[in-house]
Amino acid sequence: MNNLYYMYPYPNVYYANAPMCNCWNMPSWAGYERQVQTYLDTPNYTNPILKDHGLEPFVVNINQATKQNNTYRTAIWTGSHLQVTLMSIGVGDNIGLEMHPNVDQFLRVEEGQGFVQMGKNKEKLDFVRNVSADSAIMLPAGTWHNLTNTGNVPLKLYSIYGPPNHPFGTVHRTKADAIATEEGYNNGNENTVVCGRTPDEWIRYTEFLVKEGLEDVKRGINMTHILQEFILMGVLVGKGYPPEKAYETIEEWERTGESKLLQQSKNM
Repeated sequence: MNNLYYMYPYPNVYYANAPMCNCWNMPSWAGYERQVQTYLDTPNYTNPILKDHGLEPFVVNINQATKQNNTYRTAIWTGSHLQVTLMSIGVGDNIGLEMHPNVDQFLRVEEGQGFVQMGKNKEKLDFVRNVSADSAIMLPAGTWHNLTNTGNVPLKLYSIYGPPNHPFGTVHRTKADAIATEEGYNNGNENTVVCGRTPDEWIRYTEFLVKEGLEDVKRGINMTHILQEFILMGVLVGKGYPPEKAYETIEEWERTGESKLLQQSKNM
């Protein structure tokens, strides 16, 4: 039987015979929040290794990664259709006047202040805006532009290119390194760096493919097929695939028949 107890100013209903709920054993939303916060606090999320994680699923605290970056440019994700790079522009410096004919670009400032200039003609940059933390800048393909740091701390930002504008793994420690790499020269005091690696580092990076190619020769596979496969793998590496992933991809094209030409050349 239910008993009703009324208390001023509002009535409270007390069900004497109703089953009681043990709230201590119920799932706690705070528990879920703690699980999520624990994930967010893991080193891989808040302290990411600043390298190119492209072609793999990747989650990062972009604000923190951008502020941690002290290089002029570091690619942290290069895919088939877009690329994310981190940039740090020194006090009083700028990125230099440039234009990407076939690439749209998005920039977001996370720290510092400056101004951006844009225009269809490099002699007439008639679009000028001040920027600071949280400013987003959209650069249409074919637009001449420059970004200048006017603050007293480095200008920290990240850039999204669509499609990618720099090779996979790009690291330019300084603006001078970026200019040297892009113009194909250096100051003579260090090894040439191409897309973040020296020539010898590139050779070591692709040793896996060389070894697999030699194994194919030992197996008696005809040279036309071997050249087709490994030139294709080189193209994929240039697109940002790790050598092992490039090898697996080409082998799958052959195995599944996605590339009939590879199957034909193997049977020649």
